[in-house]
Amino acid sequence: MCGIAGILGQGDINIIKKMTQSMSYRGPDADGHVEDTTNRVYLGHRRLSILDLSGGAQPMWDHSKTFCIVFNGEIYNFGEIRNELVKLGHKFLTDHSDTEVILEAYKEWGQSCVSKFNGMWAFAIYDTLRKEVFLSRDRFGKKPLYYSYQNGNFVFASELHLFKQYPHIDIEKSTLALKKYFAYGYIPAPLSYYNNIYKLPGGHNATIKLQDLSSGYALKIHRYWDFQIEPFTSIPKNPEKVWSEELISLLDSAVKIRMISDVPLGVFLSGGVDSSSIVALASRYAPKGSLKTFSIGFSEASFDESIYAKLVADQFQTDHRTDQLSIEKSLEILPDVLARLDEPMGDASLLPTYLLTKFTRQFVTVALAGDGGDEIFAGYDPFVALSKANLYSKFIPKPIHEGIRMLLNFLPVSHRNMSLDFKIKRTLRGLSYPKQYWLPVWMGPSSLEDINQLFGDKTPQEELYSEAIQYWEDCKQENLVDKTLNFYTKMYLQDDILVKADRASMMNSLEVRAPFLDINLINFARCIPWQYKYRNGETKYILKKALEPYLPNEILYRKKKGFGVPIGKWFQEGKLQIEPSNLGVFPNSDYAKSKVSSHMKGKSDERAFLWNTMVLK
Repeated sequence: MCGIAGILGQGDINIIKKMTQSMSYRGPDADGHVEDTTNRVYLGHRRLSILDLSGGAQPMWDHSKTFCIVFNGEIYNFGEIRNELVKLGHKFLTDHSDTEVILEAYKEWGQSCVSKFNGMWAFAIYDTLRKEVFLSRDRFGKKPLYYSYQNGNFVFASELHLFKQYPHIDIEKSTLALKKYFAYGYIPAPLSYYNNIYKLPGGHNATIKLQDLSSGYALKIHRYWDFQIEPFTSIPKNPEKVWSEELISLLDSAVKIRMISDVPLGVFLSGGVDSSSIVALASRYAPKGSLKTFSIGFSEASFDESIYAKLVADQFQTDHRTDQLSIEKSLEILPDVLARLDEPMGDASLLPTYLLTKFTRQFVTVALAGDGGDEIFAGYDPFVALSKANLYSKFIPKPIHEGIRMLLNFLPVSHRNMSLDFKIKRTLRGLSYPKQYWLPVWMGPSSLEDINQLFGDKTPQEELYSEAIQYWEDCKQENLVDKTLNFYTKMYLQDDILVKADRASMMNSLEVRAPFLDINLINFARCIPWQYKYRNGETKYILKKALEPYLPNEILYRKKKGFGVPIGKWFQEGKLQIEPSNLGVFPNSDYAKSKVSSHMKGKSDERAFLWNTMVLK
């Protein structure tokens, strides 16, 4: 796990060194640089050593000194690929470096090599034969990769703030990205916080022809993989049994292969279904009592799950540790988190995630996490609301709907985790729009009406929510569950969940691995019909059935809490506050102030808007 950066064009070794130094926390163990002044290629790398501690230094050249790579991530099936390459005559200089496997795989199969990788990655390969640089990002975008192509120069990096170290491009904030940030709570790929700096989306490759840099046409981007829901056409006689057995087998393999490490490893344990399943399977491959597990508790009871984490830890006899997030600890860590959060992130669970990774890093260097389980198996509350929302939208005329919304505004505001008034008000807000807008409007910090008021103009809803519409329409299935799954998996997972996990963990030099995003498991799960993911009000139906032999019903079938934080209460009590300069980003700052005032007086719940505004820089 590392950080990478590169300059193609005008530059020098000192600039690339400054860039990599500014993200030293991503790779505290070593750094390296390559300078080719003839072809104007400058590459930099920061290393967090996980595999082949003595032999995996980067930038890495192949044995012929023809290809050079900078790589951030892990290829879990590197051993299998290496054996195949050895049989094909490839020679390796390292003992077991997955970085060298990527290089040799590229030499053998070219850009199609990425289809063989099971893992997470963002890498750049300098090909001196073709005079080009090949960039790739893993299928779900677990590892970050930003780029900018301006003034005949191409720059790429793991983090956005590195571009400020490069003097030959223009950097200015994007108003469109800022609007989308308040619509979604995150900035969707390929946009970034700045104009002309982009994210290479997950599942995409890019090629830069060095001789064409000055022409402005050196860059070509193409998708190499796309998540598609394609239900099985043949259903076995006992699908729960057959599919449950296959699910456990695939998840078990995904966990086992992610436990390969040359440094200490542990597991995040919230006490929810996903993390508990990973602990259950990981405990098979560790001596009894040696598997290290970590969780975060909350002083606010409605947000706390630590009792369930302990229940699972006791069952599998893990070496379990718990830390607690209080407002005092939040205020203590918040400046450090925001100072290094170079793109605003509206997910307040970044705070406990940061604390969890910081706490975990005291004991291990690698941790397994349950990211992806909710997205691929329909684990979120909106799945429960879909059928009722569909009926409501069919039979309730718009004037009556608006009247109901107005009446519900008189409900008292509760700051409990996922309180009833919060769910009802959010659901009705979404139902003011067509179906393809439901998810982003339900989940977003601000409505279209609020955004238009804040920015003093009228952004068309199809422009503001263009990504959500695209993912809704891209789904070939016509049912609401699959379309919702498509949105969660292709957008929310990439641009919120995985960004949060990467930033929080890398701030603390911890590598986080996600077994649920194993490509073999994904290719099976995406073919399971939706009726076996959400059934009769039960989310993650088939996953829970598969886990019944391993976990108690108290874990599998309890009410989902999520990794929430009581920020609404903290703002109302004045423990969290917004700087006046942050409100100044809005052309209509008076409207922004009115939102703050309404929350402070308990008239409305503006917790998401307040948090999104507070984290702006």
